[in-house]
Amino acid sequence: MIFSEYVKIQLKDIGKNNLIKNIGILEILENVATHHSDLVGFGPNSIETTGVSWILLDWKLNVIKRPKYGQILRVDTWGRTILGEIKKSYTYRDFEIYDEENNLCIIATSKWALLNINTGRLTKIEEDIIKKYKIENKDVFNIGELGKIKEVEEATNEIEYRVSRRDIDLNGHMHNLYYLSLAYEALPEEVYKNRPFNNVRIQYKREVRFGDIVKCKYTFEDNNHIITICNKEEQKIHSIIILN
Repeated sequence: MIFSEYVKIQLKDIGKNNLIKNIGILEILENVATHHSDLVGFGPNSIETTGVSWILLDWKLNVIKRPKYGQILRVDTWGRTILGEIKKSYTYRDFEIYDEENNLCIIATSKWALLNINTGRLTKIEEDIIKKYKIENKDVFNIGELGKIKEVEEATNEIEYRVSRRDIDLNGHMHNLYYLSLAYEALPEEVYKNRPFNNVRIQYKREVRFGDIVKCKYTFEDNNHIITICNKEEQKIHSIIILN
């Protein structure tokens, strides 16, 4: 089932030249996806009943034409199959955003897993959940799966950050959008000035919790700006972000 919602670009969503920021786009996509889950009975208001919560594993975003402040957008989203198959350990959700003239301006895909809130472990996506979402075969990137991002050994710029209370989401982890905010903080100034980036990939590997000190390490490789978020000791990678 394709779920559609109209949203208006707000002041908080925009950056340079009154154009929507990437974090503004992802926030809109996240909200619409959550509204869809609410509709089928697996949103935030149902967690106490279902005992499960969706967690994000991956984002891939492509901006074709960047909308401006005040525009009203139509956001379409749906759960999708993976090369015609349905997995039980994770699932994908795709998005299309259209402007007021019905031009396709943004596409995205995302990978999700289901967390058992009592055990803190991932759990199988049961058949009754799959049926409620009415999975589609439509794949905006025509790639099936999102592959793993190669880890980068060296960095040319890095920052440290201590996770605060404002960063924590309903699952007790740092909210997924803030990983992108941290990645921008790690960019060299001359790179940051050249934003926005029309292609974004965020792969989440390990959760970040309140009080953690993380390192954000930047490098430029194969025409990509790559930011690795790891623990202070650089023993565990929490996330890898690619911007171009």
